Amino acid sequence: MTEILPNFLKNRASLTPDREAIVYKNERLTFKELYERAYHYAGILTAFGIKDKDYVGFLVKNDLETVLHLYAMQIIGAKAVLLNNRLTVKEMAYQLSDANASYLITEENFQEQAIQLEEELVISIFYKEKLEDNPYIEPIEKRQLHLDDTCTIMYTSGTTGLPKGVIQSYGNHWWSAVGNTLNAGLYEKDTWLCAVPLFHISGYSILMRSIIYGMKIVLHDSFDEKKVLADLWKEKVTIISVVTTMLQRIEHVASDRFPDYFRYMLLGGGPATIDLLTRCMKKEIPVYYSYGMTETSSQIVTLSPEDSIRKIGSAGKPLFPAQLKIVNHSGETLEPNEVGEITVCGPNVSKGYLNKDNHLKDGWFFTGDIGYTDSEGFLYVLDRRSDLIISGGENVYPAEVEAVLTDMEGIREAAVIGIPNNKWGQVPIAFVAKEKSMLTEQQIINNCENSLAKYKIPKRIFFVTEVPRNASGKIVRRELRKWVEEQADFSL
Repeated sequence: MTEILPNFLKNRASLTPDREAIVYKNERLTFKELYERAYHYAGILTAFGIKDKDYVGFLVKNDLETVLHLYAMQIIGAKAVLLNNRLTVKEMAYQLSDANASYLITEENFQEQAIQLEEELVISIFYKEKLEDNPYIEPIEKRQLHLDDTCTIMYTSGTTGLPKGVIQSYGNHWWSAVGNTLNAGLYEKDTWLCAVPLFHISGYSILMRSIIYGMKIVLHDSFDEKKVLADLWKEKVTIISVVTTMLQRIEHVASDRFPDYFRYMLLGGGPATIDLLTRCMKKEIPVYYSYGMTETSSQIVTLSPEDSIRKIGSAGKPLFPAQLKIVNHSGETLEPNEVGEITVCGPNVSKGYLNKDNHLKDGWFFTGDIGYTDSEGFLYVLDRRSDLIISGGENVYPAEVEAVLTDMEGIREAAVIGIPNNKWGQVPIAFVAKEKSMLTEQQIINNCENSLAKYKIPKRIFFVTEVPRNASGKIVRRELRKWVEEQADFSL
């Protein structure tokens, strides 16, 4: 039998109506006000014809109106397809088409992209700035939520480089919130600062935790370390979600000791150096280092500050509702300190990808990431999907970039790897084998701009006679990484 809970936002507005829910610039809303405004927007969306079975694309930035529309979707039970606003039109069109989205909610900042999408797809587009001018119909409110029902779709390319829509149910979000609070605790005065994108699971999960916990959010439209530190004091922020580059910038400018009420930085989105974590410790900046992904609806393994010194470099232990094991290529469980593939299980793990076969094996999700657990059960991640590049918290999948490169006239084959970068953590570079062609490095980079988001475009192109491959024809990336390491004069 499917578990059923009251509608999260409606229930929260009933339980703590006068508690402050969100702060965005100069606007402040209580949970009652948040619910009433989201309900009004739900009526406008209903007048557009949006129903509970519909998939609705969101091409938006962080602001209060975006939050209200995302909550309005929950009121009527429609499914939000969250688009990374840094993608190209071609990439977004594929995702909207794959999700069979009939509607797109966007804003004037993205008018150029929206016009192009309207030319490519059969889709109705609505701008946030003009919604109040539209008719209103009393919405059919979802007073109860079936935890198996789909709440959001977020696309991830996986190791194949082909975008797949991760189905995130209300139950996935619920158990993610429960797992976090069972690990980190919950306090009446908790306030979570969100400067990460709402289209990422790191940002959307904060929205869910707010209405589940009854916790105030301080929302920023973008990341600025000085504004973050200012609001930390002004709004008495207790938790901040960061990726490594954000933590680096905060640590760099932080001169004063953090206030006693500040509880932790939740660090995700890729590896952090031991040097950075050590600097944070010296400045008494508490960091919860975590491991998670879109498929696990935020973190599933977390290292608490109490273990941060003796287990520095570890991602921690699974959250209370989750399980973890390391397996070999045959799926057999490995002993501590044996390296293998990281697999996870739990109610916060997505049941599958949209329009794809179930990706779970006996309830376990095979992440493709390589790591090991020590004798105490602490996880150490050695590679995030051995080929995956994480640049500024964004996933770059080599196969996706390679497909764009080899589609260019004059390129026979290509291989992409990530290399360390002080600012972004990693950046992609490419090795290209040309046909008899006069293509230059800059021409290839310019061609990539038509198909790839900026962070996916290789920062350097190296021409080779052939791409190294093994007997089965797979690219041997370690040889390319070794070549880069041997280049004493290499620089970006």
